[in-house]
Amino acid sequence: MIRIPIIELTDGQQVEQAFRAVDKQLRVNRQGGKYIILKLSDRSGTLSGMHWNADERIFDSFDRGDFVHCIGRTQVHNGALQIIVTEVQRMDPSEVDLADFERFDANESQRLRERLAEILEGLHDVHLNRLGQAFLSDTQFMSRLELGAAAVSNHHAYPGGLLRHTIDLMELTQLVGPRYPQLDTELLTFGAFLHDLGKLEELSSEGEATYTDRGQLVGHIVIGVQMLDDKIREVESSGESFPAELRLQLEHLVVAHHGQFEFGSPKLPVTLEALTLHHLDNLDAKIDCYSSVIASDIAADGNWTNFHPSIGRKLWKKRD
Repeated sequence: MIRIPIIELTDGQQVEQAFRAVDKQLRVNRQGGKYIILKLSDRSGTLSGMHWNADERIFDSFDRGDFVHCIGRTQVHNGALQIIVTEVQRMDPSEVDLADFERFDANESQRLRERLAEILEGLHDVHLNRLGQAFLSDTQFMSRLELGAAAVSNHHAYPGGLLRHTIDLMELTQLVGPRYPQLDTELLTFGAFLHDLGKLEELSSEGEATYTDRGQLVGHIVIGVQMLDDKIREVESSGESFPAELRLQLEHLVVAHHGQFEFGSPKLPVTLEALTLHHLDNLDAKIDCYSSVIASDIAADGNWTNFHPSIGRKLWKKRD
């Protein structure tokens, strides 16, 4: 049976093919019956799977990150496509074509790394320039940044997504900053670089993104401030001082970038740069998220997507 990419699956389609099991959860319904909720992926995207009438034997037969052969049928639920799975079996990696699942683009990653170096090395503020060089010269950090995802879901949720989101946001700050002379564009740009770096520890970079124990317990905002502290200490250990006020400004950009307490922000933005960073970050994330909703939509109506509970609306689909 020819393998169909997730993005090309349609409602009511019989499926017998390989997926990567990104996540799995064993649940119990009100009647005491057990079922498994699956998150399945390939190179083109992810979708949910429901395996009813399951048990521990089936649940324990494969691990998160394994390739699995699923038999079932697709259906639309709450505006999204899912698979009702009737059989799931672990597969050896040698049984699949890894090209069907590899979402990392090495060529694009190299281009983004070069662009990151270009921006950071072009900063005129000597302290920001030195701090940027400390990050760029850390080969382990750069390798992780190259592979990191920006989220488990919602936006830029794929290997390399964090670097993509970071560069897009840095370039946005360089476009917007000069429009408002009252903004410190270089400080804003460096804040864009720093704001989500804690996700390198919050999320696992192996296969599809999942939360680490540290990510669950601490979170990327606190981790990001700790990473900034480590790098400033590294700069100062070489005999270079780092201004205390600049350090505070950078820390504030990290802790306030979510913008509102209800969005998990420890502090509200109280500087012009932090306010700007929050709105530009939200803009880039929302455009990527909504674009993914449109691209993956399977609604029969050519003008509108299905209603998506996560965003509380339908979206207008651009017509050719």
